[in-house]
Amino acid sequence: MLLHSPVFLADFRAASGALLGNPSALPRFLSPLIGRVSQASSSSGVKYHQSRAMAHESQAAPAPSIVVYVTVPNKEEGFKLASSIITKKLAACVNQIPGIESTYWWEGKVETDSEVLLIIKTKKSLLDELTAHVIQSHSYKTPEVIALPIQGGNPAYLKWIEESTK
Repeated sequence: MLLHSPVFLADFRAASGALLGNPSALPRFLSPLIGRVSQASSSSGVKYHQSRAMAHESQAAPAPSIVVYVTVPNKEEGFKLASSIITKKLAACVNQIPGIESTYWWEGKVETDSEVLLIIKTKKSLLDELTAHVIQSHSYKTPEVIALPIQGGNPAYLKWIEESTK
């Protein structure tokens, strides 16, 4: 069987090893593997259709998405801020993770506090408006708002982020 052949497994191992350092190279590494599966399927009398794989390429890519970290002092403020962010459609989802301990410099001394971490999934285009909303609504003088790009993921989930925000 093709999937257990030494050549296929060697190609797969090489591709997956290279992808660990560069996920954007996925299409380049999958092409030869898909070609081998297609050839093997055709030669064994089983037709392999690439139309499903190609359908994803023809669909418009969702807007660039980001994850934003915001810390709040307690669950109540976290719930209130998360609810206002979702209500205003500034994000599709806000996870609230209680019980984190933050150690940081503040006004010349080291502080440690228990906080709640908000993990916010949204579109990159909403970052400025989201940041302004957090600054306006937050009890901290200098609230944490840190954005990280989402490099990839479940296409349906990324599309849901886009559709669930303004």
